[in-house]
Amino acid sequence: MSNISFDSIRVGDTLPPLTLPAVNRTTLALFAGASGDHNAIHIDTDYARRAGVPDVFAHGMLSMAWLGRLLTSWVDQRQLRGFGVRFVGITQLGHVVTCTGKVTEKFEAEGERRVRLEIQTVNQYGDARVLGDAVVAL
Repeated sequence: MSNISFDSIRVGDTLPPLTLPAVNRTTLALFAGASGDHNAIHIDTDYARRAGVPDVFAHGMLSMAWLGRLLTSWVDQRQLRGFGVRFVGITQLGHVVTCTGKVTEKFEAEGERRVRLEIQTVNQYGDARVLGDAVVAL
């Protein structure tokens, strides 16, 4: 986490990217246990194939958690004022996910100086998997 001030931030500035190791079955099993999301589509290959997909794939909320890590690597979690995403693609086994963020607005609200961020995850092919935004008090 760095010491960032409202005055030093400019619209268009980017957060340091966060690149994760390739998604594997161990990651999915650990996330299922930690989150309590044991949906078989994420951990059971036979179930996934019966559902018409070639293999298990990552939980959407795992990608959101990685975006949360991106944000809290930039500022203290107590500075988060909003954080939302939409899932636009499936994160498959073997995908190397990179989380990025960009400042899109500076404003004041409720007596605080804040920035709005556009955030996303992409795989190693540059395909967006999760898109979202966040508001941070500076």
